[in-house]
Amino acid sequence: MENQFPIFEVIDQDGNVVSAEYKELLTKELACDFLQNMIRLRTFDRKAVSLQRQGRIGTYAPFEGQEAAQVGSVHALNEEDWLFPTYRDHGATMTFGHSLKSILLFWNGRNEGCIPPKGKKIFPPAIPIATQLPHAAGAALAEKLKGTKNAAIVYFGDGATSEGDFHEGLNFASVCKAPVVFFNQNNQYAISVPLDKQMNTKTIAQKVLAYDIPGVRINGNDVFAAYFQTLKALQRARNGDGPTLIEAVTWRYGPHTTADDPSKYRNQQESQERRSYDDPILRLECWMKNEGFYDTDFVKKAEEEAAREVDQAVKEMEAFPPANPADIFDHVFAVPTWTLQEQKDDYLKLLGGIPT
Repeated sequence: MENQFPIFEVIDQDGNVVSAEYKELLTKELACDFLQNMIRLRTFDRKAVSLQRQGRIGTYAPFEGQEAAQVGSVHALNEEDWLFPTYRDHGATMTFGHSLKSILLFWNGRNEGCIPPKGKKIFPPAIPIATQLPHAAGAALAEKLKGTKNAAIVYFGDGATSEGDFHEGLNFASVCKAPVVFFNQNNQYAISVPLDKQMNTKTIAQKVLAYDIPGVRINGNDVFAAYFQTLKALQRARNGDGPTLIEAVTWRYGPHTTADDPSKYRNQQESQERRSYDDPILRLECWMKNEGFYDTDFVKKAEEEAAREVDQAVKEMEAFPPANPADIFDHVFAVPTWTLQEQKDDYLKLLGGIPT
């Protein structure tokens, strides 16, 4: 089955072009845009991990290692498209226009962090696994029924494909030919569970066979592969041909979240080795050097600009008052159930507050 779903690459880990039909489309301008965005994402991610370790934000889900998959796929979107993220796709949302301040507010427990910029169709991050897939299929179908050419992209991890919502979302989108791209970032682990312990299928892409829709596997560390395959899937969706599933095979360097110790279940040496030979930023830089496009001044400037932007976002986030713990109870039901009210009272009492 792996032979039926080979991994697609445009450039290999040494920066060599392996898909000749795309060679003329690989411009310096496109590469610089991708590189600048990936540097921005990595700068933000490392800062957020540092903030959590200092107690300045809450638990955080790092995405370092998955920058190419998120940057490449988002660049294929139109401004009017929908984006449905998980809790690990803030790299995608910030590339699509979400403010860094809002993303940090989300990780610091404030509801404002879920509000996208005006005009942007960015759904709040899905914390329950796979629930966003049916949402994305429904939003895409609504666009189709309205007669627009807008589409949706929905992100999810490998663990989500073991959930019922994954199958319901794909089946619904297939039947209705909804203009949605299901973008799976297969980072090899669902928290602590490796892929071969989650499923017997050799690939995630092959699961499309049950729903008679296209499925493609890409190297998720190749930003060009992510961009061109997502663009192709979106064009197919806009033409009325329905959904596509993309499996981006990648690797998450860090823990599942900052509340997690990956050394308990994963070989940390493997992560370090992968940094040296298959890092998504390194791969793009290798291609740029091969083409004579790499500019150390450009990279330095991109790093400095990203650092300034992130530091400013931290200042703006920390200017807000601390999150109100009662918020997690107050926005569930219009009229709280007695059980919820009891939980709220007990929790606030535990924190030293006054039950309400």
